[in-house]
Amino acid sequence: MPELASSVRILLTASEAYPALERAFLAATSEIWASFLVFDLSTSLRSPEALQIGKTWFDLIVHCLNRGVSINICISEVDPVARAAMHRGTSCDVRTLEEAAAAAGPVARMSAVRALHPARTSALIRMALWVFIMKKLYRTAGWLNKLAPEDRAVALQDMDGAAKNLKLRPDGRVGVRLWSLPQLHPLVHHQKLAVFDRKRLYIGGLDLDERRYDTPNHRRSADQTRHDVQLMIEGSVVAEAQKHLETFRDVIAGVMPPPRTRRLLRTISRPQRDSLWRFGPDPLVNELQTAHLVLAKRARQLIYLESQYFRDQDIARALAACGRRQKGLQLILILPAAPDDVAFDGRRGLDARFGEAMQAHALRILRKGLGDRLFVGSPAQPRRALPDGNGPSDSRRDRLHGAPVIYVHAKVSIFDDAAGIVSSANLNSRSMRWDTEAGVYLNTRNDVLELRHRVMAHWLPADVEAEAFNPGTARAIWTRIAKANASVPPAERKGFLLPHDFAAAEAFGRKVPILPPEFV
Repeated sequence: MPELASSVRILLTASEAYPALERAFLAATSEIWASFLVFDLSTSLRSPEALQIGKTWFDLIVHCLNRGVSINICISEVDPVARAAMHRGTSCDVRTLEEAAAAAGPVARMSAVRALHPARTSALIRMALWVFIMKKLYRTAGWLNKLAPEDRAVALQDMDGAAKNLKLRPDGRVGVRLWSLPQLHPLVHHQKLAVFDRKRLYIGGLDLDERRYDTPNHRRSADQTRHDVQLMIEGSVVAEAQKHLETFRDVIAGVMPPPRTRRLLRTISRPQRDSLWRFGPDPLVNELQTAHLVLAKRARQLIYLESQYFRDQDIARALAACGRRQKGLQLILILPAAPDDVAFDGRRGLDARFGEAMQAHALRILRKGLGDRLFVGSPAQPRRALPDGNGPSDSRRDRLHGAPVIYVHAKVSIFDDAAGIVSSANLNSRSMRWDTEAGVYLNTRNDVLELRHRVMAHWLPADVEAEAFNPGTARAIWTRIAKANASVPPAERKGFLLPHDFAAAEAFGRKVPILPPEFV
């Protein structure tokens, strides 16, 4: 069967992606299938077309249901102990979708599922982590006890998973069931994709909520910036994505084998069986990791990567080996200055430190293999970070060289002019082997060139020379721009590029022998 003609539209940041998603919902005539980690219907509408029917996504969903469009959406549940706030958010998302269906009345055809990945840690692991688990539960109880009694009751209704390990005291305050051994579900369905009328695919790394909205100028406070990349695609990959959305939970449950795909790349895992020392699942489909390893070996001039994390040791070693074999190969890697929980939430726990240690190690591997043919950059706004009394500016991870950081959340990999990947998967072992992830393999030269130019131009000065996009000269020019920016005050900088601060993660990171690399 011949491959369908395809079209690819690149969407940078939510300011481009959200209006495109709204228009796709409005254009749907029959059915919509989707899977997201976060899908908050209180998010404001942005497109002129959607604003004609309401103010928020709640209004848009009701409108689509009233038109007779069937909506099938899966929202990923998360571990209620380790991620209590997000667990509550998932419940709220699904409940609000159900309320939208009720508002639409009897014509509504809505299936909103809160899906928990079935993989669980074994009892021995939970016993080894008991102190860590109790700290999480006490933190959740402390947060609940700060709420007014009526707000606490509402919050607990949306935290059914966490509430199993808490107890309500006679005075109305929340305590912890001290001698419980809660189940831990360390995996999530991290994918972010939607298919419209089996004709159009929206896919990438961006969920839906107000926190994730940003513009290409990134003129918000550092903790509100979010650089993401989505694609809107037509072509044969749409049918592959549709099949995946219909079957991935059955595949994970072992009911059926994973469907074969050509352009859709996935990570899928299944619960591990009969293991006393079991942290996570058995990997089943590792197409995203395999694609990165294969395409890296084929690259000859330039590999360009954007990722929220760079922690996967296998990918780091493969890229380093490619650098040693191909003396002309260069690599540009764009990372946030620090993980969001460290930069904006001040997290200093073992999981945060372990993640930084994994990234520091992976970057050491990369630097050793590529030497001065590697540029690692982190973007920041071209303005001075204002003092706020929360510690010395030089030690703050939410700023870089005196400027507020721009948080990189995109997941983009480009290999010469030949191939590109846009997905929900970070370059960490969790995304490559554990969580449910989905992305698209681009192999049409025009699509790859357009993707590379759009994502590169986003970080560079508007008047940059053409050689900054040339695979043979880009790395040197990016290094020069970043170093020049670091040497002048923030207001005098051009573009967003700064050199990545390797030392910060090295100092903060801690190895935790009990934890597998997939944990972070």
